[in-house]
Amino acid sequence: MAKSLSIQAEFVRYVGPSILGLAGTSCYILADTYFISLGTGSLGLTALNIALPIFNIIFGLGAMVGIGSATRYALRQDEKAFTQALWLAALFSLPFLALAAAPERLSAALGAKGEVLAITTEYLWVVLMFSPFFLLNTVIQCFVRNDGAPRLVMMGTLFGSLFNIVFDYIFIFPMGLGMFGAALATGCSPIVSLLVLSSHCLKKHNHFHCMRLGPRPAIAQDIARLGSAGFVTEVANGVVIFCFNAILLRLAGDVGVAAYGVTSNIGLVVAALFSGLSQGMQPLLSRERGRRHDENVAQLLRTGLFTCLGLAGVMYLGLFIGTDAVVAIFNSEGSAQLAALAKPGVRLYFLYLFAGGTNMVLSAYYSAVGQAGRGFGIALLRGLVLIVPMAFVLSHFFGITGLWLSLAVTDTAVLALTLLTRRSSRR
Repeated sequence: MAKSLSIQAEFVRYVGPSILGLAGTSCYILADTYFISLGTGSLGLTALNIALPIFNIIFGLGAMVGIGSATRYALRQDEKAFTQALWLAALFSLPFLALAAAPERLSAALGAKGEVLAITTEYLWVVLMFSPFFLLNTVIQCFVRNDGAPRLVMMGTLFGSLFNIVFDYIFIFPMGLGMFGAALATGCSPIVSLLVLSSHCLKKHNHFHCMRLGPRPAIAQDIARLGSAGFVTEVANGVVIFCFNAILLRLAGDVGVAAYGVTSNIGLVVAALFSGLSQGMQPLLSRERGRRHDENVAQLLRTGLFTCLGLAGVMYLGLFIGTDAVVAIFNSEGSAQLAALAKPGVRLYFLYLFAGGTNMVLSAYYSAVGQAGRGFGIALLRGLVLIVPMAFVLSHFFGITGLWLSLAVTDTAVLALTLLTRRSSRR
């Protein structure tokens, strides 16, 4: 009984700050969206939504390197993992910096046209230039959390988010920088977070250090394997946004994409909370599995799933009751057409929370305990293999309503399959 209470207390100590920290990130995402919609209208909202897949790829690579290397560090006490993570973060920054040389082509490839093309290009250029800081921040966060300082990670995230919110307003309105200002505030936020996290790296009880060590392909491959589920989860969000944008452009034009901008940005907030839960559990799961404390591992999983369902219930109830208010916040021009598309969209789209959140926790659980293949499989099924055809098929037969429901249908199918395979493997 004492062990159970102890592990639950640690669960609260790690998961609480992780969720609160990523909730802060969510606040700046919402603030970013709100200020952009207020300063540039539906065109800015459309441009932001078109640019979101690039964020997903950047954060996906950061999650793969950060979670994968930190998991290896916790499971095997491998001191080389941190140095290899830094090498990988530097390597993955290069393609984004190269794309910054021709941002207009990238914007056009993502679907931006006409007036939207110029402001999307402006926004993307800044994001691409700051990509190394986004990647490095994710890596450092994972290691500081695994090194027993989850509250410091929370503080770094919150300070970075607060900076973004304040300077979003300053850059967009008093300084009149528009989308460029919004992107600049977002790009500087991971630098603020890194300054806060650097205090841990300077302390004597810091257990990870940069070593004089070149790239090690075998270690890098293992990091990628352990972090693959995190990568697929993030990148899949970008793929879903891209597919939904393409379908909505065909069904309802730019207004449809702007309406989806409301749900997709709230979706980033929701995903951040589930990611906070998953990332907070990871150090404990990896540590307890490394010590062969299987009872504690099972207890952590049960507590994580109950927490996930509780979060899903509270969030869906809040969104269902406050649909009109949520849509109005992002509909600064008072567009009746945007509101008519977004209101049913919010209530139908977020039905996925219950099955989708459970899938995210299970995927993170398998990766944290070293069963990366199963975690990767869940992330791949829900994020790429099923959702893309499901979105096109349901939208073909049921229009926009089918599109809104496609994520919930996909996650329910993946969860059913996961539970069946889990039961058969136990037998």
